[in-house]
Amino acid sequence: MKSYPIMLQLEGKKVVVIGGGKVAARKVSGLMGTGADITVISPEVTDELRELDCDRKISWKEKIFSKEDLDGAFMIFAATNDKDLNHYIRGQAADHQLVILADDPAGSDFHVPSHFRRGRLSIAVSTGGASPILASQIRKRLEKEYDESYEDYVEFLFLARQRILAEVHDITLKRKLLTLIASPEFLNNKNRETEFTRLIEEVSTN
Repeated sequence: MKSYPIMLQLEGKKVVVIGGGKVAARKVSGLMGTGADITVISPEVTDELRELDCDRKISWKEKIFSKEDLDGAFMIFAATNDKDLNHYIRGQAADHQLVILADDPAGSDFHVPSHFRRGRLSIAVSTGGASPILASQIRKRLEKEYDESYEDYVEFLFLARQRILAEVHDITLKRKLLTLIASPEFLNNKNRETEFTRLIEEVSTN
């Protein structure tokens, strides 16, 4: 079956990660900055996870897993090194909870693609579990093409779009401006804010 790609808003939602090793640490690292309420369940954790707990960026419960740990969870990562335990966790989750098994993509509700961010720009690559290595290789190539310069550019696009939507009422003109600012000319223009202001002023006076 084909997966359905989606960008989830996790602000304020409870995410439970069961496991305290390197795999669990990678899952937690990917959740940083999402605003999720992250709880890690494990008798032992890596130094990285311990530090995040000390900094109150996550909540670490120093214990073995029990069903009650899943109460109120929106998303669950079963990331222990025990396959049977991971499947047991899967069986304890409610139907409405999203569960991922670190060692069984086919048995999971979702999987996390290989991805990277450039500010507001997020690019993800997935092979549907066929080859995470290939997905990683493609991601690395894309990282070079869409380098750090895109952070400021995409932020400019966000602000410019808000202004166009608020100030330009002609639909044809609106689409023309939105297309123009997304062109390579604006990406490579060091004075794009000034040029954009000029264009908006021209539109306003016509």
